[in-house]
Amino acid sequence: MVDLHATHGSGWSSWAGALLPFGAILAYLAVVAISDRPWPRRRTAMWLAGNVTAAAALGGPLAAAADGDFVAHAVTHLLLGMIAPLLLVLGAPITLVLRAAPVGRARHVSRMLRSPPLRILTEPTVAATLSVGGLWLLYTTELYAVAQRMPAVHLLVHVHMFLAGYLFTVIMISVDPLPHRRGHLHRSVVLVLALAGHDVLAKFLYAHPPTGVPGPEAETGAMIMYYGGDLVDVVLMIIICAQWFRVRGRRPRALPTLLPGRAT
Repeated sequence: MVDLHATHGSGWSSWAGALLPFGAILAYLAVVAISDRPWPRRRTAMWLAGNVTAAAALGGPLAAAADGDFVAHAVTHLLLGMIAPLLLVLGAPITLVLRAAPVGRARHVSRMLRSPPLRILTEPTVAATLSVGGLWLLYTTELYAVAQRMPAVHLLVHVHMFLAGYLFTVIMISVDPLPHRRGHLHRSVVLVLALAGHDVLAKFLYAHPPTGVPGPEAETGAMIMYYGGDLVDVVLMIIICAQWFRVRGRRPRALPTLLPGRAT
């Protein structure tokens, strides 16, 4: 059995990682300040909350505990891979950049959004595979134990967890421009399948703990992943449905077809 409590020691690397979200906050506020158009305060609040959530997962007591405790790790997974991305996406950073940037730079950003690599990455099935499939790889192989022993691998796991969660959330509910966005029904089906894959993984971990994780810790951590993940996914579903109904409400109603011989 791997001793997961003899891992990263002081956790100063985690504190260093926690500084990144605060840098993102300062950059966002700077763009808001130079923009010549009003920016909704609720978007700024979402961005602030998302970065604070990510910082809590990357540094401080929770991050230090997550180095050797699977329950704390499960909370970190929930904050960094699901809740923080949801709040950050609702902050609409790309829309803010397009509003504040000069015309030339805004066109450059638009061309990047339409690029072939992003067309592939913004396919919902690809994003779901990167997000949920990455978790299966982490917890059902030796990768979790290796990450607990090697800080570099631990950092890469956190980076993947956040980026995959952010990409998946962007594709599901993005309020930013996304040229290759699939329809609401397509995204809803993928979301339900991803939710099922996440739930099955949580149940699997409840019965089959990762290498080196005591049974009670695995059970509690799996329950946090199961119920916390479901709660976030329900929020995603509500937002998708609200966006869907809003779009349908803006569409003009079709005129009734006139039957032969009938007058209007």
